[in-house]
Amino acid sequence: MFSLDEDDEGEISVGESSDAEREMTPDIPEAPSVKTFDDGGDFEGASDVDSGTLRAFVVAVIYANAAVLLVALGPMVWFFEGWSRIGAGLFVGGLLAGVRTYQTYRAWERSRDDADKSDSEGGPDGGHSDADTDADATPPQP
Repeated sequence: MFSLDEDDEGEISVGESSDAEREMTPDIPEAPSVKTFDDGGDFEGASDVDSGTLRAFVVAVIYANAAVLLVALGPMVWFFEGWSRIGAGLFVGGLLAGVRTYQTYRAWERSRDDADKSDSEGGPDGGHSDADTDADATPPQP
């Protein structure tokens, strides 16, 4: 029928790159490895994080997820099912969970600022550490 089918002459290869294209294409870089908490399977990396920060993060994530769920679910229950009291209650519960998320973040931020302030003042004893008092002391006479 068609003379081109037998000889493959005149056919254009679609999807295959030519030798020139392969030479000009740059090498694909490899992504760097990332350390995660669960590399060993037992959360060994979580010990590197301050316990107050980890606790605040987990609590804020739980509150934020509850807020998103309830704020979205409340109006849908109200509209689709006609349950106005339950829908309004879910919506208000979501708003309260959002407020608690913000309060948790602010409390963590205040505790971090207090810790930074006490570190910059030189510690909890008014800016004098034991090293300062030892350096100020006169050396013993021979």
